[in-house]
Amino acid sequence: MRPIKLTVSAFGPYAGKTVLDLDKLGENGLYLITGDTGAGKTTIFDAITYALYGEASGDNREPSMFRSKYAEATTPTEVELVFSYAGKTYTVKRNPEYERPKSRGEGFTTQKAEVQLKYPDGRVVTKQRDVDNAIRDIMGINRSQFLQIAMIAQGDFLKLLLAPT
Repeated sequence: MRPIKLTVSAFGPYAGKTVLDLDKLGENGLYLITGDTGAGKTTIFDAITYALYGEASGDNREPSMFRSKYAEATTPTEVELVFSYAGKTYTVKRNPEYERPKSRGEGFTTQKAEVQLKYPDGRVVTKQRDVDNAIRDIMGINRSQFLQIAMIAQGDFLKLLLAPT
C-alpha cells in the first residue's frame, strides 16, 4: 500500500482542513516523519490507520478523542486517504462520532460515525462492516499486522527489535 494523499479536518491538532500530498515523497515506499514534540507526527499515523481500519495507530487513543479541540464548531471531523495497492487507486473516508451544531435551531447534535470506500471502478461501499472487510481483503492484512509492518509509530521501534519471528 502506498499512501497518495491524506486529508484531515478538525482531527487531532489540525483545526482546519489539511492536505498532505504524500505522492510528492516519491514511490520508494519508505518515509520518515520527524518533527518537534506536539507537531502532529502521531496524528498522521492515527489518521492513516483510522482511515483504513477505523482505529488509532496506538492502543491509548480512541476515535472519540480525534475531534480537534482547536476546530471551529462547524468544521467537520473527517479523514480521507487516497492510496494505491497493486496498481489500483482507492479512496477511503471516515469520520468518528462527534458533537456538531444542529442544522436548525440552537444547540448540538451527535454526528454519527460514517465511512465510505471508493473502488477504482467507481463503486462505493458505505456500511462500516463491508468497508472494514473490503480493506482487509484489499490490503491482505488486519490493523495489528499493518502496524507491525507498514507503520512503526513513535516509541514502537524497540518492540520491533525485540519481537519474536
